[in-house]
Amino acid sequence: MTGRDTDGDDSAAADLESESESDRVPVLLVRGDREFLVQPGEEMGTDLGVLEVPEDVQPGQTLETHLEEEFQVRRLRGPDLFHHFERTGAPMVPRDIGLVIGETGIARGDRVLDAGTGTGVLAAMMARAGAEVTTYERKGDFADVARENMDLGGVSDTVDVRTGDLLENVEALESSSFDVLTLDTGDADEAIAHAPDLLVEGGFVAVYSPFIESTRAVVETAREVGLSNIRTRETIQREMQFDDRGSRPSTAPVGHTGYLTLARNE
Repeated sequence: MTGRDTDGDDSAAADLESESESDRVPVLLVRGDREFLVQPGEEMGTDLGVLEVPEDVQPGQTLETHLEEEFQVRRLRGPDLFHHFERTGAPMVPRDIGLVIGETGIARGDRVLDAGTGTGVLAAMMARAGAEVTTYERKGDFADVARENMDLGGVSDTVDVRTGDLLENVEALESSSFDVLTLDTGDADEAIAHAPDLLVEGGFVAVYSPFIESTRAVVETAREVGLSNIRTRETIQREMQFDDRGSRPSTAPVGHTGYLTLARNE
């Protein structure tokens, strides 16, 4: 007859509980055009009543407040982060983030170095694509908000938000250890000069800028340091409008957002 290792069972149970807690991700509670981002196990108070969110809440469920008002549970998607993260500035919009991820091929197992964290939407969405992200934010209060956003987005284990200037810390970073370098800073032309030392062979650089002048400086530096396949694209989209009068591009939304420069370390 085999003896039962109770200490081992207790340890395994603790490990499972720890894993369960770390695996919890927030969900959206939706009612009409209203959305609330909440963590499983939290209590949410609204003008429609108090709602207890179960630890094991699942997308597709319907939850009721104590006033019997219903909310639908929806799984959090990457673009939802843009709308629900606390903002410390204007974050990169989802369509531009999609270009960064699509053009660089960011995927599970990649290491990404990012500078200009801001709200942290880009860092979080790259992490959700499977990457391990180290991101630098100069302003301490902005970095604190970004860390809270990483918790909210369920990616705090894979995004390391560091307070400081990338250029002041670049010498401490391991050479040839990053697959992608993403920059959304005013001094991106100076930072990109270090790309050949920081990136693995074949690694990518993606630089976002709202201005042509800074974009030109980035391109010139990229050429000087020997990066290849350098290209810049204006990120612009037009939303279409359909009504009884006819069909045309809408005049309301912002079409232009910025300039995305991509290059590769050969």
